[in-house]
Amino acid sequence: MQNPLGQPIGDAVNWQGATPPPRVVLAGQYCTVVPLTPAHAPDLFAATQRDADGRNWTYLFEEPITELAAFAAWAEKASQSTDPLYHAVISADSGKAVGYATFMRITPVAGTIEIGNIHMSPALQGTRAATEMQYLMMKQAFALGYRRYEWKCDSLNAPSRRAALRLGFSFEGIFRQALVYKGRNRDTAWFSITDKEWPALENAFVRWLDAGNFDELGNQVVKLQSFR
Repeated sequence: MQNPLGQPIGDAVNWQGATPPPRVVLAGQYCTVVPLTPAHAPDLFAATQRDADGRNWTYLFEEPITELAAFAAWAEKASQSTDPLYHAVISADSGKAVGYATFMRITPVAGTIEIGNIHMSPALQGTRAATEMQYLMMKQAFALGYRRYEWKCDSLNAPSRRAALRLGFSFEGIFRQALVYKGRNRDTAWFSITDKEWPALENAFVRWLDAGNFDELGNQVVKLQSFR
């Protein structure tokens, strides 16, 4: 498009803004995503302690929390935050909290929202519930009117970058020397999904998560990427 001066401008957008995410339960087949409360602390702490060498904490902003009292204090503070807005992931198999994630950098006026502070314990990693958690939070964000759903990570965090691409995010580039955390530099890798991309991605998630896509041993029959 061009304006009357002949300058190129962006396409017109008929959009009225997004809604801040409410504290609601997001229910799925394999997990439930709920607002994090202090009551989740014991289960979350137990789940995180299964990460014996603490590698899950390396790219998080927090140092490893190795005492229940300290974790409970963290959960109390996290439960009161609105941005980041913390959610606990409850396994349908065990009924216990096995991880957490947040909506963050919530900007309704611009229609942008980020998923971040993702901490998947060994009990959640590589499971259907882990993928479903991502699907449920994406679905909620786009239902609330967001136009852009972001994923950012340390550019050296190879597992996070692979996960973003598997989930359908598009890589946008590296912001060099974007942050200092834990006394070290962070170059940040940026990824996103837009509202125009969401319908096709949602269809892929629904098909992948269908029970018929898993054999009697629980192994996937068709990869998520193949459904796209």
